[in-house]
Amino acid sequence: MKITCNRELLLQAFQTVQAVAPARSPKPILQSVKLEVGEGRTGEDSPGAPATLLATDLEVSIRHTVDGVDTEAPGAVMLPVARFGSILRESSDATFRIETDGQKTVIRGERSTFNLPSENPSDFPPLPGFEADDACLKVPARLLKEMIRRTIFATDNDSSRYALGGVKFETDDAGGLIAVGTDGRRLARMQGPIEVVGEPAGLGEATIVPSRSLQLIDRVLGSDDEVIRLAVRSSELMVVSRRATVSTRLLEGRFPRWRDVFPQRSDSVKIELTVGPFFAAVRQAAIVTSDESRGVDFTFGEGSLVLSGSAAEVGESRVELPIAYDGEPIVISLDPRFLIDFLKTLDPETPFTLDLVDSDAAAVASVGDGYGYVVMPLARDRS
Repeated sequence: MKITCNRELLLQAFQTVQAVAPARSPKPILQSVKLEVGEGRTGEDSPGAPATLLATDLEVSIRHTVDGVDTEAPGAVMLPVARFGSILRESSDATFRIETDGQKTVIRGERSTFNLPSENPSDFPPLPGFEADDACLKVPARLLKEMIRRTIFATDNDSSRYALGGVKFETDDAGGLIAVGTDGRRLARMQGPIEVVGEPAGLGEATIVPSRSLQLIDRVLGSDDEVIRLAVRSSELMVVSRRATVSTRLLEGRFPRWRDVFPQRSDSVKIELTVGPFFAAVRQAAIVTSDESRGVDFTFGEGSLVLSGSAAEVGESRVELPIAYDGEPIVISLDPRFLIDFLKTLDPETPFTLDLVDSDAAAVASVGDGYGYVVMPLARDRS
């Protein structure tokens, strides 16, 4: 293999792919990224066989195309993550010439040369592929990004309940896509429209995607107007964008019956709020909370919301916000961190509805674009 490449473009792709390669592994070859190149020049302005970076830890795998590559001799090479990544980052050269004879890999810059030992690319495990006409679900990149950003924060990677460490994806009766994340104390749900192509395997009880994989998927998603393809194969989910294909094993375990968490209640009060002012008030009230006293009392009534916080070793706070609610007072104690996590995923001018009953029932927030959030209340007799 012999190529000349744009260092900056290769660095950008390599930094995304190297996140998948394990720092330690009983299979040393997995600690390298595989670079495959075909005949001809690659890049958006020059069609040809693509240059592709591949990495896997046997749980998550990624293929990522690279622009700015001129191929003199096609082939493949294993690039050790630590060494090659450092060469890319530390060099100031605009282009690199990379070639291998199967025994060693030579990287030449304009003012530098590196010789690295070379592993056999054929020892790298095969990664799953996706054909253009394969059955799948099509979802706008913008929607998928929102689904990830608005649910991943509610997951719990430290829980003994393995399924809580990921986001559950499923389809609804109307053919839309639903994403749900929960840690048992709060639950975030986002839904939106999709297109079904062919007869893909359904999304259901077993489609729980690890949070780590979703972070990678979010990084490789293209522009907002790009269409992303999703497909479930056995115990894996494949996510295909224009530049990258990510395959991830799904989590095992029973996910909570999340629909039961969204209460259908007729005795609740619906209060209309705007993100910006409410977010500012919550942040202020949270200043005097502590690890031992995390709750803030929210009192709704008489045209205002009063937020009261108290911690013996920190102090007290009282923040007042005018609101459009003049009904009977409702007092509920909530963890402000959980509200902050929800609010920071939204634009300041976004309106939302807060559905309340009393101090013992869950608070339910809903946004007009299909986003819903449930927070369980705290006991108000905290010390």
